[in-house]
Amino acid sequence: MELAHSLLLNEEACSQLGEVQKAEFLFDWLRYLDKLLLATSRSVVRERQKTLVEQLLSLLNSSPGPPTRKLLAKNLGILYSIGDTFSVYEAIDKCNDLIRSKDDSPSYLPTKLAAVVCLGSLYKKLGRILGNTFSDTVGNILKAMKSAESQGRYEIMLSLQNILNGLGAAATSCHRDVYKAARSCLTDRSMAVRCAAAKCLLELQHEAVFMWTTDLDSVATLCFKSFEGSNYDVRIAVSKLLGTVLAKAIISKRLGTASRQSIRRVSLEEVLELLGTGFLRGSSGFLRASGDMLKGTSSVSRDVRVGVTQAYVVFVSTLGGAWLEKNFAAFLSHVLSLVSQSHPKANQTQIDAVCGRRCVSFILRATIGGLLGEKAQIAAAKDICQAIWKLKKVVDAVMSDGNLETRLGSADVAAGQHMLVCALQELGNLIHSLGTTAAPLLQDSSAGILDSVISVSTHPSVSVRLAAAWCLRCVAVALPSYLTPLLDRCLERLTVLKSSPEAVTGFSFAVAALLGAVKHCPLGIPHGKGKIIMTLAEDLLCSAAQNSRLSAQRTQAGWLLIAALMTLGPAVVSHHLARVLLLWKCVFPVSPKDLETEKSRGDSFTWQVTLEGRAGALCAVKSFVSHCGDLLTEEVLQRLLPPLPCAVDLLTQLSSIVKTYGSPLKTPSVVYRQRLYELLILLPPETYEGNLCAILKELAADLTAPDMQVAAFTFLLPPLCHQDDLLILSPLLQETDHRFIEEQLLLGSGIACGSLEYDPYSIYEKDVDGDSVPKPLPPTLSVISSAVKLFGVVCARVGEAQRLLILEQLLDCVKHTKGARQQVVQLHVVSSVSSFLKYVAGAKGSLGPEEMRRPALALVMGALESSSPLLRCAAAEAWARLAQVVDDAAFTAVLAQVSFDKLKSARDVVTRTGHSLALGTLHRYLGGISSSQHLNSCVGILYTLSQDSTSPDVQTWALHSLSLVIDSAGPLYYVHVEPTLSLIIMLLLNVPPTHAEVHQSLGRCLNALITTLGPELQGNSTSVSTLRTSCLLGCAVMQDNPDCLVQAQAISCLQQLHMFAPRHVNLSSLVSCLCVNLCSPYLLLRRAVLACLRQLVQREAAEVSEHAVMLAKDSREELTPDANIREVGLEGALLALLDKETDQRLCRDIKETLNHMLTSMAVDKLSFWLKLCKDVLAASADFTAVTCVDAMQEEEGDKGDDASVLTMRNDDRSRPFTNPRWATRVFAAECVCRIINQCGNAHSAHFDLALAQEMRKRDSRNDFLVLHLADLIRMAFMAATDHSDQLRLSGLETLLVVIRRFATIPEPEFPGHVILEQYQANVGAALRPAFTSETPPDVTAKACQVCSAWIASGVVSDLNDLRRVHQLLVSSLTKIQAGKEALSHLYNESASTMEILAVLKAWAEVYIIAVERHRNCRQPLKTTTCSEECVRNGSCSSDGLLDLVHTDLGTLSRLWLAALQDFALLTLPSEFASQLPVDGGAFYTAETSENAKLHYSNSWALILHATALWLTSTGFVVADPDEGASNLSRPVTPTSMCQGSSSGATVKSPEDVYTDRFHLILGISVEFLCSLRSDATMESITACLHALQALLDVPWPRSKIGSDQDLGIELLNVLHRVILTRESPSIQLASLEVVRQIICAAQEHVKEKRRSAEVDDGAAEKETLPEFGEGKDTGGLVPGKSLVFATLELCVCILVRQLPELNPKLTGSPGVKARKPQMLSEDGSRLVSAALVILAELPAVCSPEGSISILPTLLYLTIGVLRETAVRLPGGHLSSTVAASLQALKGILSSPMARAEKSHAAWTDLLRSALMTVLDFWDPVDGTHRELDEVSLLTALTVFILSTSPEVTTVPCLQKRCIDRFKAALEIEDPMVQIKTYQLLLSVFQYPNPAVSYPYIYSLVSSVVGKLQEIDKRKPEDAAELQVFQEGIKVLEALVAVAEEQHRSQLVACLLPILISFLLDENALGSATSIMRNLHDFALQNLMQIGPQYSSVFKSVMASSPALKARLEAAIKGNQESVRVRTPTPKHPQNPGRNSSIQLKTNFL
Repeated sequence: MELAHSLLLNEEACSQLGEVQKAEFLFDWLRYLDKLLLATSRSVVRERQKTLVEQLLSLLNSSPGPPTRKLLAKNLGILYSIGDTFSVYEAIDKCNDLIRSKDDSPSYLPTKLAAVVCLGSLYKKLGRILGNTFSDTVGNILKAMKSAESQGRYEIMLSLQNILNGLGAAATSCHRDVYKAARSCLTDRSMAVRCAAAKCLLELQHEAVFMWTTDLDSVATLCFKSFEGSNYDVRIAVSKLLGTVLAKAIISKRLGTASRQSIRRVSLEEVLELLGTGFLRGSSGFLRASGDMLKGTSSVSRDVRVGVTQAYVVFVSTLGGAWLEKNFAAFLSHVLSLVSQSHPKANQTQIDAVCGRRCVSFILRATIGGLLGEKAQIAAAKDICQAIWKLKKVVDAVMSDGNLETRLGSADVAAGQHMLVCALQELGNLIHSLGTTAAPLLQDSSAGILDSVISVSTHPSVSVRLAAAWCLRCVAVALPSYLTPLLDRCLERLTVLKSSPEAVTGFSFAVAALLGAVKHCPLGIPHGKGKIIMTLAEDLLCSAAQNSRLSAQRTQAGWLLIAALMTLGPAVVSHHLARVLLLWKCVFPVSPKDLETEKSRGDSFTWQVTLEGRAGALCAVKSFVSHCGDLLTEEVLQRLLPPLPCAVDLLTQLSSIVKTYGSPLKTPSVVYRQRLYELLILLPPETYEGNLCAILKELAADLTAPDMQVAAFTFLLPPLCHQDDLLILSPLLQETDHRFIEEQLLLGSGIACGSLEYDPYSIYEKDVDGDSVPKPLPPTLSVISSAVKLFGVVCARVGEAQRLLILEQLLDCVKHTKGARQQVVQLHVVSSVSSFLKYVAGAKGSLGPEEMRRPALALVMGALESSSPLLRCAAAEAWARLAQVVDDAAFTAVLAQVSFDKLKSARDVVTRTGHSLALGTLHRYLGGISSSQHLNSCVGILYTLSQDSTSPDVQTWALHSLSLVIDSAGPLYYVHVEPTLSLIIMLLLNVPPTHAEVHQSLGRCLNALITTLGPELQGNSTSVSTLRTSCLLGCAVMQDNPDCLVQAQAISCLQQLHMFAPRHVNLSSLVSCLCVNLCSPYLLLRRAVLACLRQLVQREAAEVSEHAVMLAKDSREELTPDANIREVGLEGALLALLDKETDQRLCRDIKETLNHMLTSMAVDKLSFWLKLCKDVLAASADFTAVTCVDAMQEEEGDKGDDASVLTMRNDDRSRPFTNPRWATRVFAAECVCRIINQCGNAHSAHFDLALAQEMRKRDSRNDFLVLHLADLIRMAFMAATDHSDQLRLSGLETLLVVIRRFATIPEPEFPGHVILEQYQANVGAALRPAFTSETPPDVTAKACQVCSAWIASGVVSDLNDLRRVHQLLVSSLTKIQAGKEALSHLYNESASTMEILAVLKAWAEVYIIAVERHRNCRQPLKTTTCSEECVRNGSCSSDGLLDLVHTDLGTLSRLWLAALQDFALLTLPSEFASQLPVDGGAFYTAETSENAKLHYSNSWALILHATALWLTSTGFVVADPDEGASNLSRPVTPTSMCQGSSSGATVKSPEDVYTDRFHLILGISVEFLCSLRSDATMESITACLHALQALLDVPWPRSKIGSDQDLGIELLNVLHRVILTRESPSIQLASLEVVRQIICAAQEHVKEKRRSAEVDDGAAEKETLPEFGEGKDTGGLVPGKSLVFATLELCVCILVRQLPELNPKLTGSPGVKARKPQMLSEDGSRLVSAALVILAELPAVCSPEGSISILPTLLYLTIGVLRETAVRLPGGHLSSTVAASLQALKGILSSPMARAEKSHAAWTDLLRSALMTVLDFWDPVDGTHRELDEVSLLTALTVFILSTSPEVTTVPCLQKRCIDRFKAALEIEDPMVQIKTYQLLLSVFQYPNPAVSYPYIYSLVSSVVGKLQEIDKRKPEDAAELQVFQEGIKVLEALVAVAEEQHRSQLVACLLPILISFLLDENALGSATSIMRNLHDFALQNLMQIGPQYSSVFKSVMASSPALKARLEAAIKGNQESVRVRTPTPKHPQNPGRNSSIQLKTNFL
């Protein structure tokens, strides 16, 4: 294939190829040439032009296939447009000659067609350059058309379209001729030709004025004719033509074409009249209303009506939204008049009327819903409302007109009913789509929307009453706050007007519809409504018999209400279940005998009412079973089942009853059947086991009933066919944007579309298609589909004999019926058998004995050869299911063989299609069914069939079947891949484009092949690359196909290829193809585009985005006008598409695509994304609100582009998004939050203003989020103050994210301030509206969260500014104080629970922060970094915040405790349910407790923490100031904790109250922590642990825990578990803090007991004191009973997790090498340190014996940590873990237990061993050398020496080793080690007990002195060495102080020479280094101190050594000289500073 990639055709290579390869090669060359010509310079092209033209024209004669000829023509056009044009005339002549040729053979046809296509392309590209030749060409082409067949006519039409396009106005002379030719083609029998003609005429109308002036009527009539018998594509093309021409007629009137006076003006009325005529009379025209029409026998064919409907939509869309706004009233009245009864013939039957209504609804939905923005939609809703009022007045006039002209009246009423239905449905849809933005519309009393809808609820027509009910339901779903008031209003009307039949049904429909809306409204309705409705329903049922005029209506209404009530779910229904079951039991007779007596009594009317009642009851039970599955316990089932046998009995009797009482019972009996079947389908088959045979007989009778005339294929079969197979049948079965109206064509002429009046019970069902009205089919049809479903279940359950019998019976039935009815019966029977096989296969059952196979096979076999394609398809599915169920290889082989034989012999299309699909389905259900030989023969046959060009149908089915075989054969198919691929390519290149369905099947085959090859497509071998090239070639051919579904296939193939071999798919061309089709009118193509985009952006979002923008900029051919990629990029185009799109699945894909793009690109293209979101949010923002806030914010002047945003919004041009819908704005707000989170994972400068500004200066392209803060705030503000509640929630969420992320960022220009401070006004203004009284609770709850976050963030330090937001919280606190009783009754009680808890949680958060700040300010400031002012502000705000909360703390604490108590009750396990309060808790009601749990679980943790802090602050010692101790909980609730169930007579003591509170908090915490669910949030766990910490901060709770050992152990175990299950360091640290507090509590308890024991036994002997503390006098610690043991477990868990080497099992095992010591992470160090602190506290909790038990463990762990973490750090510092272990060691060593007489000896032994261990670290026993830090180890030795009793360390062997260690340390070169050694020695030498210190002094002094005397040899080089000398001198000075009198003089004598040796004389002083000078100063200072102190020694030394004396004097003199020059003050502070820092470091000594 590489050879094809050249400018000229490589003819040599081409000639060597076979037929198929040659075609591929040529196509590939043409594809390459197409790209190459545009990229090559003109001169090169001109050089080669002649040869190229010859090569291209010679290809004309090689009979090129359709895609090849298209490309060939395109290349010729490009070649001439780039190169010279002089030889173009020859080319044109050549083409014309080819067309004139008389050769009519099929082989010559492709050449002729190619010539036609070339002409079109040349004229399109060169246009007027060829002006003088066109008339000959057009004449020639038109002449050729007369004899052309359909392909020719198709290509000629398209070619003429191109010629017209190129020539424009120059072609005027032949417009009429073209028009004539196209007219005839527009009604051609080939659909493809009709489409082409429509495109040609669409091109023609640009210039041919006559089409939209003089000939307008005939164009319209022509289009109407063209719609007759059309398919979907024709309707799309022709409606586009008709709509555009009519719109042009109106636009031209506006433009005013003055030059042509003769033009006839066309008014809007005339145009609408024209369309209306088509809609009402079809193509029969105006005057030629045929005789049929006058007689009233014909009605307009449905396809004309649907076509005209689409033309209406195109007409309005072309004129645009602004035009529609202006002319809406006229348009509306015209469209509604289409279904008015003023055209009685058009709507003569119910069926026609329903279809007409569908069309009108579609026109209204597509125009109002698609073109108008929200404001215009609100205006439109008012217009619709006006129309409803007008129609209502007509009805009122008639109804009040007495009895005079009743007959005329009823006609009038009927006239308006369909108009009303359409108006009401559109009004409902409009409000539903507006959501809460429709609030102003409903509040506008002048419009009176609700009044108008409610007033028509009593209309005489049932369909109007139902439409009104549906409209109310839409209002309730859109505006949940209206749900309860509407429900109340309808219930009230229903009660008042109980005696009017219309009102009873109308308002019961309304109530049922509203109940159906409840599940779409998360806030629900008050629980009590259920009771009211139930009572009303019972009342209606009971009073039904009182008045025969109302019996039927009341019965229906009663059951309807009960059925609708069931949708509220188990929580509501459980309360009414008993009454429902009783009614259900009463509605059926008790025994068969009673049924017999019933039959003999009664008349037609009573039976009607009875059947209505029983059908209603069945429906109610069905509703119960489907909505309240949880309540279906064994017991309920036992009560539910008894009436069932009787219901089945009645079913068997129905036919005789209908015979007896005549036809009025026909419909009720069908409805009854259907209801019973539906219920039985839902119930488990075991429940009606006894009635199976009776049911089966009835089903068989129903399915073969003699009076069924209509074959309803299209609703019975699709569910039984496989989704993929339906694609080959008809585009009608595919999803399109016009599905709503196209459905009626699908059902065939005799069948009504679904409509609400066929089944009023569907009004409350959860509806299937988003927001559209439920569309139940008529009962006669739906009973069949229910019967088919039920047959499957029942037939699988009956005995085998019975099953065989019934199958035989059905088979006979099919055989014996004749004519049209046979098809109906066959359809029903095959559907049932198919349903049965599907059920058996699904249940993994079997068919039964062999004789079953024959009838089943015969039934299916007959249908496989039926004339209906759908039936063949279902039969093929059943065929395979049969093989699957029988599950026998031999039987499968027989089936396959039957098909093989049939296919070999049969010649008719029907057999060949049916059996070819049967082979495919066999493969699908049984995998590669078999041996490869089986596969070979199957593939062979399908190959042959797919090349049968005489029948496109056979090709389509065979190829589809082949795709199934490829899919299921998997790897087995590899051998066939190459031949299959070449077959596919050959067909793609040769099948005419008019057979789109063949191309679609080819696409499916190619897709299956690509999937089979999979990742192997990445390979580099020749064979693989050939396959890959072929696949890409196939995709390219399909991309050029005119059919949209084929293009969709191409895109999904490329998507597969991109997944498996991304390098080989050209991304830019794929993206360009996607962008072009982004706004395609075909839904499936849009879906394919987005599915592909979604996959691409997951890997390469940036590349996709760049390609799209490049394409938009380079784009020569205009992109679809809707996708404005050039300005807003692909992302903006997708957002705009999301705004228009209605298909749910597509919207989901768009959102996912945008999310992927955002995730990978938002940080890099920050400004772009933020601008997109801002444009969407600002496009519809309320200007006034925004300006007022901006004014407050403008004070700083240049704060970004605030003003520019406001001005920008006023002109429309700069706005890419006009009036986006609320849902799109919500998505944009969510995107803003995502962008902020994405930036959080990126560069830190996004949240650091100073850094961001600096980096921006360095490179202006740098962009950071913090620089856009103003925009973020403004977007959040716009969203938070919108009309739409969902958008308000998103806006508040955005605000919350902004506050949390930006709260701490300082403002560089104003130190001490943060950047958010300047937006206080915006935040306040955004929050204020959320606290108004009409705001729904979920918005208020969210706003409370934002309030608390804002206050807690600390952004605002000034109290007066804080008060604004604080005031909002105070107001909501006041509102909730009244408790659950006083809150709004609009929503369910759980909604008020949510609001109350949100307020309490917000206050809790504020209080927690206030307390924390207060504490931090009270603590002494460790650092002095913050400026004075900052400290001042901080302290004032912290106290102030606490003061702010303090005023409400009394109330809050009560409410918090009540909430916690509620939470505690709700978390009790279900077995305690009986003990819960009957009427709920403080904030929830018993009925709504399930819903309330969720709200409590969201807020309890912070409330718990706050309550614990409050209790701590009171110290558990004062009762609340404002309440008696008697009632702890809030006064309004009867469930306070301290009042029993009695009237509260028992008054608790404060001690008891506190104990209760303490246990409440502790209980909640332990319950939560001990069973942490995986979804428990970090926030909750942390809050819970902090609450426990707060609790244990005060003595009283500590004494509680200390005195209750079990409680402490329980807590420790729970904390241990938390530590094990949660990895987060912060949680583990918090847990350890609680552990420490528990141990402290235990210590305090032990101390207290010891103290009181000593007091009691004052004078008694010490020996008799009992042992307190753990371990008593035995020292045993029992696991599970011991606090100490539990603590040890927990600490070991922490330590071993951080330092695994501490685990003796691990280190003890052979092969484990000791590792070097390690530094832990900061978190790890903290955890280890915390654990060590706890360990050191443990001995104090034990008795002396107990302490002996635990000491080895404590020492092992402490010293172990030292060993593992003693890392050498620079500067001799100790790591934090070492410091902690030394601190702990000191704590343990100095424990009183070491001195207690009972434990002294044991401790001494153990401590000696420990010291030995430490000493062994230097020279380990096992010989492994570890680089431990000497300083750490020496410090440990020092700790031992100083902290233990002398007998531990004075043992000679130990003492000697210690001294050696110090000696060795002094010899180490490292100055830092020396410094530390001197410091440690200093502390040892100063130890008061001579027994300890003297040995060290004797052994080490000489070394020290020796070291210091080396000053002459090695002078100090740097500060460290200087310090070594200074520290050495300090040691000696200390010795002097310690020494006894007699030795002192000797020491001073040693010291003085050393000091004097440090001195310098005046000469040396000048030239000395700063180090030496410092040493000199230090020595001099010390000498000055020592001299006076020991004057006698000093004098004698001086006397004995004149040299020393001279040196001293010289130094002093030099010093005085230099003092004059400089003042040596700065030297001193360094030393004390340094010393103090050292003391801090070593304060564990």
